[in-house]
Amino acid sequence: MDINIKPSDLWYRYARKKEVRELPRFEGTPDAHPFDANNLYEVLPMFEAVMNAVGTDDAHVLRELEEILNRGVPGFLTRRDEVYDYLLGSIREVLREDW
Repeated sequence: MDINIKPSDLWYRYARKKEVRELPRFEGTPDAHPFDANNLYEVLPMFEAVMNAVGTDDAHVLRELEEILNRGVPGFLTRRDEVYDYLLGSIREVLREDW
């Protein structure tokens, strides 16, 4: 499954940090680059990767991912791969509860 999320699909609004727009995006683990949860150009590929991993394009799952991210990923998780693992584990728990 190849998920493609547009900014208009998101519930929250994120800054478009144009100064880092051309930098490489998250493409999977391992990725030791720092993750900026307030940057649209970081958030979109992260959500796409997590949704691809769970095999869904359901808007409710995307909404839940945003809630997980915006409620706060633990502060000690700063790398992209750490945030990915946290989001993936969290959304899998939510999907087990909901389904």
